[in-house]
Amino acid sequence: MIMETVVVGPLEVNCYILGCEKTMEGVVIDPGADADKIVSGFSRLGLRIIHVLNTHGHFDHVGGNRAILEATGADLLLHEADIPLLSRAVSTAAAYGLRSENSPPPRRNLDDGMIIPVGTYEITVFHTPGHTPGGCCFYVNGIAITGDTLFAGSIGRTDFPGGSLDSLMKSIHDKLSRLPDDTIVYPGHGPATTMGREKMYNPYMKATTGNI
Repeated sequence: MIMETVVVGPLEVNCYILGCEKTMEGVVIDPGADADKIVSGFSRLGLRIIHVLNTHGHFDHVGGNRAILEATGADLLLHEADIPLLSRAVSTAAAYGLRSENSPPPRRNLDDGMIIPVGTYEITVFHTPGHTPGGCCFYVNGIAITGDTLFAGSIGRTDFPGGSLDSLMKSIHDKLSRLPDDTIVYPGHGPATTMGREKMYNPYMKATTGNI
């Protein structure tokens, strides 16, 4: 699998470019800003982007959606519960003294258990509400892209509108903790980790697996 991380925007969001080395089809996950850097990345890799996937609808993860869609003609996929957030990106960013761009609506909705083919690979969608109502994680080829659900050593905030600590802990217990320990975790911010390491050392994940 082809994979590249592009860190974008003032909040340093991890935007991921995934692709199939056989068909050269690819996806962009969470193009939050700096669309020119993202386009440069997948162009250099020779990928034809067929989907833009958002783990959730917060402005720092969706601000580059429009530019990437216009550059590629790809489909945008997002869970329907987070669609209202797309039209609030500009105003929400402004509240933090930052700039963003509102996103077009998704062409397709993400659903729990959905399979998204990308060349010879299949991306499995896990609906993991808690950080936002429509938060999702993606699993493919031994890696999990967790957005703001799970970080190395921590979890996403739940004090934003629509957030719920109980829901987030349930999502982690029911979905992520069941993944193999050698799963590589690529979060929405910060360094990569492994599921085994998080089960052992992340206090929030330990609480859901009983490893305290």
